[in-house]
Amino acid sequence: MQNFRKVFYLSLLIALISPAAQGQATRTWVSGVGDDVNPCSRTAPCKTFAGAIPKTQAGGEISVLDPGGFGSVRITKSITIDGTGMLASSLAVAGGSAITIDLTNVKEGSVRLRGLSINGAGTGANGINIIMAGAVSIEDCVIDGFTGSGIKVGGGRVFVRNSTIRNNVTAGITVAAGGQAGIADSALVFNGVGFTGSVKSFSNVVLFGNKTGDPS
Repeated sequence: MQNFRKVFYLSLLIALISPAAQGQATRTWVSGVGDDVNPCSRTAPCKTFAGAIPKTQAGGEISVLDPGGFGSVRITKSITIDGTGMLASSLAVAGGSAITIDLTNVKEGSVRLRGLSINGAGTGANGINIIMAGAVSIEDCVIDGFTGSGIKVGGGRVFVRNSTIRNNVTAGITVAAGGQAGIADSALVFNGVGFTGSVKSFSNVVLFGNKTGDPS
């Protein structure tokens, strides 16, 4: 009887877990008029990035279907968030970060952010706070108005291309001892300082109007 109960409860647990696993898709969608109770499909999109994350497979992609504000999000697995061609905004809550990246599987963990407008509204702490990740690519983004840094790199490698990082009190990009950054074809303007820390690659970058650190 005891063995029967063990088998029954194990079967019940598998039955409860399976729908959640099967519900994840390689590509999910968000819309300004979506709803997070939806499956995040093309015809039934979610409302926020945070709502789409658990419904997206590791290594998959969240795509923006139409203009909207899609909230702050914490990323703990490899994923792409792509707002290319739309007004895809992420607004930080007061004292928080718009996008936090913290991957436990650092060696394989890769995050790609494209085509996003990330706004601190003068109260958000950091635009993109990278606690740890193997590799992060930030492309075609605008990061504006944070009390800390536009991008804060605690650990991992970060590449920034074709982006504008402006009006951030501490710095455009802050790289701690455990991180590395490469910057290309981007503008760091009107920040406390353009960048600090270990920037390994620096190509075609505009530094202008920052309080300190600009070329004379």
